Amino acid sequence: MKTHRPAEGSEEAVYQVRLPLSKRTIDLVAGLIRKRRKALGSRWRKLASGAQAVVVLAVLRHDQRLADMAGGNAVAASTVRRWVKEAIELLAVRAPRLDRALRKIARSGGAVVLLDGTLVRTRRRTGADNRKNFSGKHKAHGLLFLALTDEKGNLIWISAARPGRSSEITAARHNKITGHLREARLAALADLGFVGLDDDPDDPVIITGRKATRNHRLTDSEKEANRLLNRERAAVEHGFANLKSWRFLTKVRMNARHATTLLRALLVLANTEVHR
Repeated sequence: MKTHRPAEGSEEAVYQVRLPLSKRTIDLVAGLIRKRRKALGSRWRKLASGAQAVVVLAVLRHDQRLADMAGGNAVAASTVRRWVKEAIELLAVRAPRLDRALRKIARSGGAVVLLDGTLVRTRRRTGADNRKNFSGKHKAHGLLFLALTDEKGNLIWISAARPGRSSEITAARHNKITGHLREARLAALADLGFVGLDDDPDDPVIITGRKATRNHRLTDSEKEANRLLNRERAAVEHGFANLKSWRFLTKVRMNARHATTLLRALLVLANTEVHR
């Protein structure tokens, strides 16, 4: 993909941007744009749907400046911004709901899913918005998201955004994860941040390790059990890594509602690009 930028001492300079995405991903976005145009009855656009898809994916993948992409394709920066917003909304509606995602895992013969949370960093805001987005755990401003993956690390669901100061266990209770797991007859492997989430210790669906306390040091068998659990749930990090490879997430510039739409759109793209 080539873009253009004026350079001092010459009329124009050309630089190339490598877009390391599969044809399947580009075809997905182009197809959604094409259907959207047909639904609107649009007769003419500046670029074909495939070219528009490449521009949008370059912004999401590399966080390319809108002005640079606009100049290289002879459109206005506001047009590129509108294209990106449109594509994000079209992709986000394809993200699975929690209950449907769990039922799909159960139908495929799965027994467990992996549960974890991540902080997506945001720009600092003023006043109360700045304080509620500050995470004491990460010492940074951001929005908290919970995600579920299958045993191989493929993302299957992502939650709505919560303020960065929220705890993972509070976010899990807000999304009623334990109830959905019981309905699907599945269990979830989670880290120590989710200890105490399950309200039914006799029939737990949230499986966590053991915490050491002041009055109880972990035994060798408990330490070994923690190691085995951590090894099994390590694949969840692959899901987050695939999601954060889209550099548009480097530092989110939008509010929680729009950030939720963005993350769900990127989940669809990440699963289209990588499926283990």
